[in-house]
Amino acid sequence: MEELYDKGFRSVYSLSAHIVFVTKYRKKVINQAMLSRLAEIFQDTCTKWECTLVEFNGEVDHVHLLIRYHPQIELSKFIANLKTVSSRLIRKEFESLLSKVYTKPVLWTGSYFVASCGGVTVEQLKRYVENQSTPEQ
Repeated sequence: MEELYDKGFRSVYSLSAHIVFVTKYRKKVINQAMLSRLAEIFQDTCTKWECTLVEFNGEVDHVHLLIRYHPQIELSKFIANLKTVSSRLIRKEFESLLSKVYTKPVLWTGSYFVASCGGVTVEQLKRYVENQSTPEQ
């Protein structure tokens, strides 16, 4: 059975994020070989950051990552590293394909989507907190 929570030195946590990267100008440049290579790159980068790539997939103009991470991770820096490393390696390895589409060394837009995700909704958490027993005077 898979652990629901991760354990740190002084913490127990379950942090997951859904991340989406979109190609620059929403160009349809991602093929199957590139998608497979992106999966490897994201897996390697997650390992280096001591994160877990839970799920990865994409279409011709964007990719989705579902990751688990620990509280010490600065999510914006981690995401920037994912984008930088993947863009650099993909542009190098698929130069002949991408040079036909992009005149500058780009792959992703400057922005990204990220949403925290977990096993319960905000409403369920709200009800749980509201129903806590308060100490008596």
